[in-house]
Amino acid sequence: MDRRKALLLVAAVIAAVGTLLVFLYVRGADTRADQRYDAVQVLRVVKPIAAGETVEAAQSAGKIESGSVSKKDLLPDALTGTQPIAGKVATTAIYPGEQLVSSKFGATNTANGLAIPKGKIAISINLSDPSRVAGFVNPGDKVAIFLTTEKGARLLLPSVTVIGAGTTTVTTTTTTDASGAQSTEQLPKTLLTLAVSQQDAERVLLAQKLGELAFGLLNDDSVVAPSQGATDLNLFR
Repeated sequence: MDRRKALLLVAAVIAAVGTLLVFLYVRGADTRADQRYDAVQVLRVVKPIAAGETVEAAQSAGKIESGSVSKKDLLPDALTGTQPIAGKVATTAIYPGEQLVSSKFGATNTANGLAIPKGKIAISINLSDPSRVAGFVNPGDKVAIFLTTEKGARLLLPSVTVIGAGTTTVTTTTTTDASGAQSTEQLPKTLLTLAVSQQDAERVLLAQKLGELAFGLLNDDSVVAPSQGATDLNLFR
């Protein structure tokens, strides 16, 4: 094969490769265009939404954002706006990455605007600032409840949803020491409302009579489990 024929062959190969690359690029562009065309807007959850939390509270806390999914991944009752579930509460915990769907929200059982999750009842307890985590507990939060008595401190309930917070009032408390001397102090206390089962309500109400209750604020990484509690016998073990 002479030099001229070799050059013509190389040129033909280069032209064929170029044509193939152009074809692949155009097909890829068409695919990307189809994918963009196929995408639809939807609301997504970006932070955990607790059961009993209203959609308004979740939205104001930055837990819901607009996003997009392909049509094939769109859930049947996915929402593009919160108007269809306005005033409703989450009937179950909703986690980051999920599409916001109407089936996970239900009508509130209201009493003066209080949203009570289905199957639960509402009870309230009065706690001092230290016992309510210095005021960091808000409606929608999950808390563990601890009971302290003369015998020690122990976990009472590992996870309870707070659904309401009342006003803070100042309570005057008088204590008497071993010598009979009395001291009086004023402590701010806040009424906090919980969504609990009947059995847990009975435990909390009795525990209030037996000692002092305190909250432990939970997050997604918190680890809480029943234990034997702390007493003066095992305090330093």
